[in-house]
Amino acid sequence: MQRAETWSDPIAHIVRTAPDAPVLYFAPDRLHATARAFQAGFPGLVTYAVKANPGEEVLANLVAAGLGAFDVASPEEMRAVRALCPDAVLHYHNPVRSPAEIAVAATMGVRAYSVDCVRELDKLSGRVARDAEMSVRLALPVRGAAYDFGSKFGLGPDGAAALLREVSARGYVSSLTFHPGTQCADPAAWGVYIGVAAEVAQAAGVRLHRLNVGGGFASHRTGRAPDLTPIFTHIGTQVTRHFGAQAPALVCEPGRAMVAEAFTLGLRVKAIRAGGAVFLNDGVYGSLTEIRDIGAPDRVRVIAPDGTERRGAPVARVVFGPTCDSIDRLPEPLPLPGDMTEGDHVLIAGMGAYTRSLSTGFNGYGLRDVVTVAQL
Repeated sequence: MQRAETWSDPIAHIVRTAPDAPVLYFAPDRLHATARAFQAGFPGLVTYAVKANPGEEVLANLVAAGLGAFDVASPEEMRAVRALCPDAVLHYHNPVRSPAEIAVAATMGVRAYSVDCVRELDKLSGRVARDAEMSVRLALPVRGAAYDFGSKFGLGPDGAAALLREVSARGYVSSLTFHPGTQCADPAAWGVYIGVAAEVAQAAGVRLHRLNVGGGFASHRTGRAPDLTPIFTHIGTQVTRHFGAQAPALVCEPGRAMVAEAFTLGLRVKAIRAGGAVFLNDGVYGSLTEIRDIGAPDRVRVIAPDGTERRGAPVARVVFGPTCDSIDRLPEPLPLPGDMTEGDHVLIAGMGAYTRSLSTGFNGYGLRDVVTVAQL
Protein backbone atom coordinates (compact mmCIF):
# COMPACT_ATOMS: atom_id res chain seq x y z
CA MET A 1 0.00 0.00 0.00
CA GLN A 2 1.36 3.40 -0.98
CA ARG A 3 1.81 5.96 1.80
CA ALA A 4 0.31 9.39 1.31
CA GLU A 5 3.38 11.20 2.67
CA THR A 6 6.18 12.16 0.29
CA TRP A 7 9.77 11.95 1.52
CA SER A 8 12.72 13.86 0.09
CA ASP A 9 14.63 10.66 -0.72
CA PRO A 10 15.03 7.04 0.44
CA ILE A 11 17.77 7.88 2.96
CA ALA A 12 15.54 10.39 4.76
CA HIS A 13 12.89 7.68 5.08
CA ILE A 14 15.46 5.15 6.34
CA VAL A 15 16.80 7.47 9.03
CA ARG A 16 13.37 8.48 10.29
CA THR A 17 11.52 5.16 10.16
CA ALA A 18 14.15 2.35 10.01
CA PRO A 19 11.88 0.15 7.85
CA ASP A 20 12.21 -3.53 8.70
CA ALA A 21 10.20 -4.76 5.69
CA PRO A 22 11.12 -4.36 2.00
CA VAL A 23 10.18 -1.01 0.46
CA LEU A 24 9.88 0.28 -3.08
CA TYR A 25 10.76 3.97 -3.25
CA PHE A 26 8.83 5.65 -6.06
CA ALA A 27 9.78 8.93 -7.74
CA PRO A 28 6.84 10.12 -9.90
CA ASP A 29 8.94 12.78 -11.66
CA ARG A 30 11.33 10.08 -12.88
CA LEU A 31 8.42 8.12 -14.36
CA HIS A 32 7.04 11.23 -16.07
CA ALA A 33 10.46 11.96 -17.57
CA THR A 34 10.75 8.44 -18.99
CA ALA A 35 7.24 8.59 -20.44
CA ARG A 36 8.03 11.92 -22.10
CA ALA A 37 11.26 10.50 -23.55
CA PHE A 38 9.40 7.59 -25.14
CA GLN A 39 6.67 9.81 -26.50
CA ALA A 40 9.16 12.29 -27.96
CA GLY A 41 11.59 9.71 -29.33
CA PHE A 42 9.58 6.76 -30.61
CA PRO A 43 8.11 7.35 -34.09
CA GLY A 44 4.66 6.00 -33.32
CA LEU A 45 2.18 5.12 -30.59
CA VAL A 46 3.64 4.38 -27.16
CA THR A 47 1.72 1.93 -24.99
CA TYR A 48 2.69 0.62 -21.55
CA ALA A 49 3.00 -3.11 -20.82
CA VAL A 50 1.09 -3.29 -17.55
CA LYS A 51 2.63 -6.62 -16.55
CA ALA A 52 5.91 -4.88 -15.68
CA ASN A 53 4.34 -3.01 -12.77
CA PRO A 54 0.55 -2.75 -12.39
CA GLY A 55 0.71 -0.45 -9.37
CA GLU A 56 -2.04 2.13 -9.11
CA GLU A 57 0.51 4.91 -8.70
CA VAL A 58 2.28 3.80 -11.89
CA LEU A 59 -0.84 3.70 -14.02
CA ALA A 60 -2.17 6.98 -12.65
CA ASN A 61 1.10 8.80 -13.30
CA LEU A 62 1.41 7.41 -16.81
CA VAL A 63 -2.09 8.63 -17.60
CA ALA A 64 -1.13 12.02 -16.18
CA ALA A 65 1.95 11.97 -18.41
CA GLY A 66 -0.24 11.58 -21.47
CA LEU A 67 -0.30 7.85 -22.15
CA GLY A 68 -3.71 6.71 -23.31
CA ALA A 69 -2.99 3.17 -24.52
CA PHE A 70 -1.92 0.12 -22.51
CA ASP A 71 -0.84 -3.41 -23.34
CA VAL A 72 -2.77 -5.78 -21.09
CA ALA A 73 -2.31 -9.53 -20.66
CA SER A 74 -5.36 -10.42 -18.57
CA PRO A 75 -8.82 -9.21 -17.52
CA GLU A 76 -7.36 -8.14 -14.16
CA GLU A 77 -4.95 -5.80 -15.92
CA MET A 78 -7.83 -4.45 -18.03
CA ARG A 79 -9.79 -3.65 -14.88
CA ALA A 80 -6.79 -1.98 -13.26
CA VAL A 81 -6.36 0.38 -16.21
CA ARG A 82 -10.07 1.07 -16.69
CA ALA A 83 -10.43 1.95 -12.99
CA LEU A 84 -8.03 4.87 -13.49
CA CYS A 85 -8.68 5.75 -17.12
CA PRO A 86 -12.11 4.62 -18.40
CA ASP A 87 -11.31 5.79 -21.93
CA ALA A 88 -7.91 4.09 -22.23
CA VAL A 89 -7.22 2.04 -25.34
CA LEU A 90 -6.42 -1.56 -24.42
CA HIS A 91 -4.28 -3.87 -26.55
CA TYR A 92 -4.85 -7.48 -25.53
CA HIS A 93 -1.66 -8.94 -26.97
CA ASN A 94 -1.33 -12.07 -24.86
CA PRO A 95 -1.77 -14.58 -27.73
CA VAL A 96 -3.46 -17.27 -25.60
CA ARG A 97 -6.88 -16.62 -24.05
CA SER A 98 -9.85 -18.58 -22.77
CA PRO A 99 -13.36 -17.89 -24.10
CA ALA A 100 -14.25 -16.36 -20.73
CA GLU A 101 -11.31 -13.97 -20.94
CA ILE A 102 -12.26 -13.02 -24.48
CA ALA A 103 -15.78 -12.25 -23.30
CA VAL A 104 -14.43 -9.85 -20.68
CA ALA A 105 -12.26 -8.14 -23.28
CA ALA A 106 -15.18 -7.74 -25.65
CA THR A 107 -17.34 -6.30 -22.87
CA MET A 108 -14.59 -3.79 -22.09
CA GLY A 109 -14.43 -2.68 -25.69
CA VAL A 110 -11.02 -4.12 -26.53
CA ARG A 111 -10.45 -3.91 -30.29
CA ALA A 112 -6.79 -4.91 -30.64
CA TYR A 113 -5.58 -8.49 -30.26
CA SER A 114 -2.59 -10.63 -31.26
CA VAL A 115 -2.71 -14.19 -32.60
CA ASP A 116 -0.12 -16.82 -33.42
CA CYS A 117 -2.27 -19.72 -34.63
CA VAL A 118 -5.57 -20.35 -36.41
CA ARG A 119 -7.08 -21.92 -33.30
CA GLU A 120 -6.66 -18.69 -31.34
CA LEU A 121 -8.12 -16.74 -34.26
CA ASP A 122 -11.10 -19.11 -34.22
CA LYS A 123 -11.65 -18.38 -30.53
CA LEU A 124 -11.82 -14.65 -31.24
CA SER A 125 -14.02 -14.93 -34.34
CA GLY A 126 -17.64 -14.20 -33.49
CA ARG A 127 -16.74 -13.06 -29.99
CA VAL A 128 -15.05 -9.72 -30.72
CA ALA A 129 -15.87 -6.80 -33.00
CA ARG A 130 -15.92 -7.80 -36.68
CA ASP A 131 -13.48 -5.01 -37.53
CA ALA A 132 -11.11 -5.59 -34.62
CA GLU A 133 -7.37 -5.40 -35.22
CA MET A 134 -5.57 -8.75 -35.32
CA SER A 135 -1.79 -8.58 -35.06
CA VAL A 136 -0.08 -11.78 -36.16
CA ARG A 137 2.90 -12.49 -33.93
CA LEU A 138 6.19 -13.09 -35.71
CA ALA A 139 9.06 -14.96 -34.03
CA LEU A 140 12.67 -15.12 -35.23
CA PRO A 141 15.92 -16.52 -33.75
CA VAL A 142 17.40 -13.04 -33.17
CA ARG A 143 20.22 -12.57 -30.66
CA GLY A 144 20.83 -9.60 -28.40
CA ALA A 145 18.39 -10.08 -25.51
CA ALA A 146 18.68 -11.51 -22.01
CA TYR A 147 15.99 -13.99 -22.96
CA ASP A 148 13.45 -14.19 -25.75
CA PHE A 149 9.83 -15.27 -26.09
CA GLY A 150 10.18 -17.10 -29.40
CA SER A 151 9.89 -20.56 -27.86
CA LYS A 152 6.52 -19.70 -26.33
CA PHE A 153 4.82 -17.28 -28.72
CA GLY A 154 4.91 -16.50 -32.42
CA LEU A 155 5.29 -18.00 -35.87
CA GLY A 156 8.12 -18.16 -38.37
CA PRO A 157 7.82 -16.15 -41.59
CA ASP A 158 5.88 -18.74 -43.62
CA GLY A 159 3.39 -19.44 -40.86
CA ALA A 160 2.98 -15.74 -40.13
CA ALA A 161 2.23 -15.02 -43.79
CA ALA A 162 -0.39 -17.77 -43.93
CA LEU A 163 -2.08 -16.55 -40.74
CA LEU A 164 -1.95 -12.94 -41.94
CA ARG A 165 -3.79 -13.97 -45.11
CA GLU A 166 -6.43 -15.68 -43.00
CA VAL A 167 -6.84 -12.62 -40.76
CA SER A 168 -7.38 -10.48 -43.85
CA ALA A 169 -9.79 -12.99 -45.40
CA ARG A 170 -11.97 -12.87 -42.28
CA GLY A 171 -12.25 -9.10 -42.56
CA TYR A 172 -10.18 -8.08 -39.56
CA VAL A 173 -7.77 -5.17 -39.55
CA SER A 174 -4.45 -6.80 -40.40
CA SER A 175 -1.27 -6.02 -38.45
CA LEU A 176 1.96 -7.68 -37.37
CA THR A 177 3.68 -7.73 -34.00
CA PHE A 178 6.93 -9.07 -32.60
CA HIS A 179 9.07 -8.91 -29.46
CA PRO A 180 12.88 -8.90 -29.80
CA GLY A 181 13.36 -10.23 -26.24
CA THR A 182 13.88 -8.65 -22.85
CA GLN A 183 16.80 -6.28 -22.11
CA CYS A 184 17.61 -5.90 -25.78
CA ALA A 185 20.08 -3.08 -26.43
CA ASP A 186 21.03 -3.83 -30.04
CA PRO A 187 19.11 -1.78 -32.66
CA ALA A 188 19.91 -4.45 -35.23
CA ALA A 189 17.49 -6.87 -33.54
CA TRP A 190 14.59 -4.58 -34.41
CA GLY A 191 16.00 -4.05 -37.91
CA VAL A 192 16.07 -7.78 -38.65
CA TYR A 193 12.47 -8.18 -37.49
CA ILE A 194 11.27 -5.20 -39.53
CA GLY A 195 12.90 -6.52 -42.69
CA VAL A 196 11.28 -9.93 -42.28
CA ALA A 197 7.93 -8.33 -41.38
CA ALA A 198 7.96 -6.55 -44.74
CA GLU A 199 8.66 -9.86 -46.47
CA VAL A 200 5.84 -11.54 -44.58
CA ALA A 201 3.36 -8.83 -45.56
CA GLN A 202 4.44 -9.06 -49.19
CA ALA A 203 4.16 -12.86 -49.20
CA ALA A 204 0.68 -12.61 -47.70
CA GLY A 205 -0.38 -9.94 -50.16
CA VAL A 206 -1.61 -7.81 -47.27
CA ARG A 207 -0.93 -4.15 -46.54
CA LEU A 208 -0.31 -3.81 -42.83
CA HIS A 209 -2.36 -1.38 -40.77
CA ARG A 210 0.22 -1.29 -37.98
CA LEU A 211 3.50 -2.87 -36.99
CA ASN A 212 3.97 -3.37 -33.26
CA VAL A 213 7.70 -3.56 -32.50
CA GLY A 214 7.07 -4.87 -29.00
CA GLY A 215 8.90 -4.09 -25.82
CA GLY A 216 12.33 -5.40 -24.96
CA PHE A 217 13.91 -1.95 -24.59
CA ALA A 218 16.70 -2.31 -22.05
CA SER A 219 16.61 -0.64 -18.65
CA HIS A 220 19.71 0.42 -16.73
CA ARG A 221 20.92 -2.51 -14.65
CA THR A 222 24.72 -2.54 -14.96
CA GLY A 223 27.38 -0.33 -16.47
CA ARG A 224 26.30 2.72 -18.43
CA ALA A 225 22.63 3.52 -18.92
CA PRO A 226 21.38 2.28 -22.32
CA ASP A 227 20.66 4.97 -24.93
CA LEU A 228 17.32 4.24 -26.57
CA THR A 229 17.60 7.02 -29.16
CA PRO A 230 19.61 4.93 -31.67
CA ILE A 231 16.99 2.19 -31.38
CA PHE A 232 14.13 4.62 -32.04
CA THR A 233 16.01 6.07 -35.01
CA HIS A 234 16.87 2.65 -36.42
CA ILE A 235 13.26 1.50 -36.17
CA GLY A 236 12.02 4.50 -38.13
CA THR A 237 14.77 4.20 -40.75
CA GLN A 238 14.24 0.48 -41.29
CA VAL A 239 10.49 0.79 -41.63
CA THR A 240 10.94 3.42 -44.33
CA ARG A 241 13.60 1.32 -46.04
CA HIS A 242 11.64 -1.93 -46.13
CA PHE A 243 8.06 -0.70 -46.52
CA GLY A 244 8.47 2.53 -48.46
CA ALA A 245 5.17 4.18 -49.34
CA GLN A 246 3.26 1.34 -47.69
CA ALA A 247 4.85 1.86 -44.29
CA PRO A 248 2.45 0.86 -41.48
CA ALA A 249 1.86 2.97 -38.39
CA LEU A 250 4.20 1.97 -35.56
CA VAL A 251 3.39 0.86 -32.01
CA CYS A 252 5.69 -0.06 -29.13
CA GLU A 253 4.88 -1.53 -25.73
CA PRO A 254 7.70 -0.83 -23.24
CA GLY A 255 7.32 -2.23 -19.77
CA ARG A 256 10.67 -2.61 -18.02
CA ALA A 257 12.30 0.40 -19.71
CA MET A 258 9.31 2.59 -18.90
CA VAL A 259 9.07 1.93 -15.18
CA ALA A 260 12.37 0.54 -13.89
CA GLU A 261 14.14 3.85 -13.23
CA ALA A 262 11.22 5.28 -11.25
CA PHE A 263 11.79 2.89 -8.33
CA THR A 264 14.61 1.98 -5.97
CA LEU A 265 14.30 -1.15 -3.86
CA GLY A 266 15.11 -0.83 -0.17
CA LEU A 267 16.06 -3.95 1.81
CA ARG A 268 17.54 -4.52 5.25
CA VAL A 269 20.37 -6.74 6.45
CA LYS A 270 18.94 -9.26 8.92
CA ALA A 271 22.13 -11.18 9.63
CA ILE A 272 25.75 -11.61 8.59
CA ARG A 273 27.32 -14.99 9.19
CA ALA A 274 30.92 -15.63 10.17
CA GLY A 275 31.81 -16.65 6.63
CA GLY A 276 30.45 -13.39 5.25
CA ALA A 277 27.08 -14.64 3.96
CA VAL A 278 24.30 -12.04 4.21
CA PHE A 279 20.63 -12.60 5.02
CA LEU A 280 18.32 -9.90 3.64
CA ASN A 281 14.66 -9.31 4.45
CA ASP A 282 13.60 -10.30 0.94
CA GLY A 283 14.85 -12.79 -1.61
CA VAL A 284 14.05 -14.81 -4.71
CA TYR A 285 10.50 -15.51 -3.59
CA GLY A 286 9.97 -11.76 -3.43
CA SER A 287 11.43 -8.68 -5.07
CA LEU A 288 14.66 -10.42 -6.16
CA THR A 289 12.94 -13.14 -8.20
CA GLU A 290 14.12 -11.90 -11.58
CA ILE A 291 17.77 -11.92 -10.60
CA ARG A 292 17.75 -15.68 -11.17
CA ASP A 293 17.00 -15.06 -14.86
CA ILE A 294 18.87 -11.89 -15.86
CA GLY A 295 21.46 -11.40 -13.13
CA ALA A 296 21.87 -8.92 -10.31
CA PRO A 297 22.27 -5.20 -11.01
CA ASP A 298 25.43 -3.47 -9.87
CA ARG A 299 23.67 -0.27 -8.81
CA VAL A 300 23.74 -1.09 -5.11
CA ARG A 301 24.38 1.15 -2.08
CA VAL A 302 24.55 0.07 1.56
CA ILE A 303 23.30 2.68 4.05
CA ALA A 304 23.93 2.65 7.79
CA PRO A 305 21.00 3.41 10.12
CA ASP A 306 22.30 6.99 10.55
CA GLY A 307 22.10 7.59 6.79
CA THR A 308 25.82 7.39 5.97
CA GLU A 309 26.94 5.20 3.11
CA ARG A 310 29.16 2.19 3.76
CA ARG A 311 32.32 2.51 1.68
CA GLY A 312 34.41 -0.46 2.74
CA ALA A 313 36.23 -2.47 0.07
CA PRO A 314 33.75 -4.76 -1.74
CA VAL A 315 33.50 -8.33 -0.57
CA ALA A 316 31.83 -11.01 -2.68
CA ARG A 317 29.07 -12.26 -0.40
CA VAL A 318 26.56 -15.07 -0.74
CA VAL A 319 23.14 -13.48 -0.34
CA PHE A 320 20.21 -15.36 1.19
CA GLY A 321 16.59 -14.30 1.48
CA PRO A 322 14.59 -14.50 4.73
CA THR A 323 12.51 -17.62 4.12
CA CYS A 324 13.05 -21.09 5.54
CA ASP A 325 13.98 -22.47 2.14
CA SER A 326 17.52 -23.35 1.09
CA ILE A 327 17.07 -22.21 -2.52
CA ASP A 328 16.15 -18.70 -1.38
CA ARG A 329 19.53 -17.28 -2.39
CA LEU A 330 20.96 -15.27 -5.25
CA PRO A 331 22.63 -17.46 -7.89
CA GLU A 332 25.93 -15.58 -7.70
CA PRO A 333 27.72 -13.76 -4.85
CA LEU A 334 27.07 -10.03 -4.72
CA PRO A 335 29.91 -7.53 -4.09
CA LEU A 336 28.96 -5.61 -0.95
CA PRO A 337 30.98 -3.33 1.35
CA GLY A 338 33.25 -5.12 3.80
CA ASP A 339 32.16 -2.79 6.61
CA MET A 340 28.42 -3.49 6.34
CA THR A 341 26.74 -4.72 9.51
CA GLU A 342 23.44 -6.17 10.65
CA GLY A 343 20.70 -3.56 10.57
CA ASP A 344 22.13 -1.75 7.53
CA HIS A 345 19.90 -0.96 4.56
CA VAL A 346 20.56 -2.01 0.97
CA LEU A 347 19.32 0.28 -1.83
CA ILE A 348 19.15 -1.17 -5.35
CA ALA A 349 18.40 1.33 -8.12
CA GLY A 350 16.34 0.70 -11.24
CA MET A 351 14.10 -1.96 -9.68
CA GLY A 352 10.64 -0.77 -10.71
CA ALA A 353 10.01 -3.57 -13.18
CA TYR A 354 8.65 -6.95 -12.07
CA THR A 355 9.75 -6.59 -8.43
CA ARG A 356 6.14 -6.22 -7.29
CA SER A 357 4.56 -8.28 -10.08
CA LEU A 358 6.55 -11.40 -9.21
CA SER A 359 6.74 -11.04 -5.43
CA THR A 360 5.03 -13.75 -3.40
CA GLY A 361 4.01 -13.89 0.23
CA PHE A 362 5.83 -17.16 0.91
CA ASN A 363 6.54 -17.70 4.62
CA GLY A 364 4.82 -14.40 5.36
CA TYR A 365 7.54 -12.34 3.70
CA GLY A 366 7.39 -10.26 0.54
CA LEU A 367 7.15 -6.76 -0.87
CA ARG A 368 4.10 -4.78 0.26
CA ASP A 369 5.00 -1.12 0.70
CA VAL A 370 5.55 1.73 -1.77
CA VAL A 371 6.88 5.02 -0.45
CA THR A 372 6.81 8.17 -2.61
CA VAL A 373 9.98 10.24 -2.72
CA ALA A 374 10.92 13.48 -4.44
CA GLN A 375 14.14 12.03 -5.79
CA LEU A 376 16.04 8.76 -5.91
